[in-house]
Amino acid sequence: MKKIIYIFLLTTLTAGVANAQLESGSGAFNSYTSVTYSVGFATGDMGEYISQPSWRGMTLEFGKFVTPEISIGIEASWNTFFEEMDYATYTKDTYSLSGKQYRYNHQFPILASFNYTLQGDEILRPFGSLGIGTMYSQRNTDMGQWRLKEEAWHFALRPEIGILYELGEGSHLKVSGKYYTGFSAGDLDAQSYFALNVGIVIMK
Repeated sequence: MKKIIYIFLLTTLTAGVANAQLESGSGAFNSYTSVTYSVGFATGDMGEYISQPSWRGMTLEFGKFVTPEISIGIEASWNTFFEEMDYATYTKDTYSLSGKQYRYNHQFPILASFNYTLQGDEILRPFGSLGIGTMYSQRNTDMGQWRLKEEAWHFALRPEIGILYELGEGSHLKVSGKYYTGFSAGDLDAQSYFALNVGIVIMK
């Protein structure tokens, strides 16, 4: 788990450096930095494995406006899903075990984003976005002294719609919904979840 956190922090640092380079390269376009809290709701195979929402998540984004409406950026996200299961007999492949299960799903999307923001209202501005990249998934099933670990790097897509509300010069409240899909890879089937995000966007 520590290794994955290090990857997340390294990606965030790299994205910040890239954003700074973009910003210094041309003063004609504005840049943005976004920090949001994320609540996740698993769907599909992940939703069958864990039905509880994820209250542990965050997203960092850095980017550059290439026109007043269009921007490109880099996103690094994290959500952890957890559920404690009842005492029961659980079957996996050719073996069965009885006991309580503790289920974890850690998701780390790392994406390039392409965004379009409407400019009609300076106070309230809707936007849409598409993210393309990769998503690391780690699924741990703990039962007594045993742990089953499954992991994969997925090709990932992420549409997003949301609203920016101006709080002051250069700062905005961001509320958005994202749907992450990591296609089947490695030990895992396709992993997908919806994320509700609330946070701050700083534009320079």
